[in-house]
Order: sequence, then structure tokens, then C-alpha cells
Amino acid sequence: MALKITDQNGTFLVEGTINTTTALNFQNHLEAILNTYETLTIDIENVTEIDASGMQALRALYNNALIYNRPFYIVGTGCKEVYDDFIFTYAA
Repeated sequence: MALKITDQNGTFLVEGTINTTTALNFQNHLEAILNTYETLTIDIENVTEIDASGMQALRALYNNALIYNRPFYIVGTGCKEVYDDFIFTYAA
């Protein structure tokens, strides 16, 4: 399934799958947004799949937000699992 990203009042709604096929474009697009906006909020409510490449893209976005000192949020159903993956990765 193709990945669709739309801006809704500064929150970027992501729809589709973030996987090996879409992760690089997803990351590049949101890095450009991160360089433009003061805050990056990603709503993953309508994401049907996030594979290892997708998680790597999210971690790269998070790291870039830290480097640029920009607030970074992931919201929506499934964000707890993403959060847990971040905690597990950085704790290991």
C-alpha cells in the first residue's frame, strides 16, 4: 500500500505502510518538514504496518529532532508499541 502524508494544522497524518519500500521516502519527506517547522508531530493512527526499516526511519527522525533541538511527537494507536521499541533499543 502506498504511503500518504497530509498536514492537518501542523500534525502530519500518515496513512498506509512504513516498510522497506516506503521508509526512505517517508524519512526524507519528514526530515524536510523537520527543517521547516519548529515541532514535528506524526499521527500514525492510520498506519497499517511498520517494519524494521520503518522503525529505523522513525529512530533517525527522532535523532535528528534531538540534534536540531526540535520537539518530536508520535501520536495515535500503536504509538505505545513504537515508544516501547524506542525504550528497548536505547536501553540495550
